[in-house]
Amino acid sequence: LYKRFAFLPPPPPLRVYFPPRPHTLYQTKTGEGLAMRRDAKREEQTGRLLAAVVLAAMLTVLCGIIHQLYHREYAETDTPNDCFAVSAATGETALPKMVCLTFDDGPSKNTVPILEILDREQVPATFFVCAQEINKPYLPLVRQIVQQGHQVAMHSATHRYAAIYRSSEAFWQDIKTLRQALEPYLNPEDITWLRFPGGSTNTVSHRYGGSGIMQTLKAQTEEKGWHWIDWNVCGEDATASHPNAEQILRNIQEDAQGLSTCVVLLHDTKATDQTVKALPAIVEWFRSQGYTFC
Repeated sequence: LYKRFAFLPPPPPLRVYFPPRPHTLYQTKTGEGLAMRRDAKREEQTGRLLAAVVLAAMLTVLCGIIHQLYHREYAETDTPNDCFAVSAATGETALPKMVCLTFDDGPSKNTVPILEILDREQVPATFFVCAQEINKPYLPLVRQIVQQGHQVAMHSATHRYAAIYRSSEAFWQDIKTLRQALEPYLNPEDITWLRFPGGSTNTVSHRYGGSGIMQTLKAQTEEKGWHWIDWNVCGEDATASHPNAEQILRNIQEDAQGLSTCVVLLHDTKATDQTVKALPAIVEWFRSQGYTFC
């Protein structure tokens, strides 16, 4: 998705005009030169004062932006497995480097080898599942996902934007259908995490439900006592370019640069064989960078 703060424009360059000094010997030795120097000095002082005022204003704005982004970062990267619970309970203020692997749009045939890799590497993950026709033969896998210590979360029953985003009622009917499809395999009451198809800031939904549809759905999710989550690192493994395993790893490495908390978006659909191939290298890379999996 997303360089998170890419929407911020670069600050405008600061330009301050400083008038030239007297430049001839005649002007320097005469009253004209003295007057020019006095005028120049006054103009220079005025210019410096203006520069100081502009700089102070820019710093004030910048501090406000940093404050908002700091709180927004941790507000928007709440993790399904409550990675920060330990540090909060112990009073620690320095957050460890955390990574949460998440898989969307499954289950499918590729869910099985992904579970095998996660089991071998002893790494937890969260699966945001669907209940499309293509998923239905593999829905029993959600029981295995939970039994292996992973988390099942809600994504969509149909994943059809035009249908689910035409109204908030349509969206929640889709989620109800998903939960009913999962009920034979686990307790739906245990599923309280949600990822909106396309993410919480998608604009495709505006075509069908208006510009305020996502704000409404986020508020309603919280009213239900549930939680929603996006991502800040993306393997881009489900794009039309069909990247190979090496490119998926590079995409993740580029997105993760400088982040202490990574919520990684991957997919476990029938078309993401390359994700299966990339997964061991992804796990190895995050470990080499000092991340803890949650």
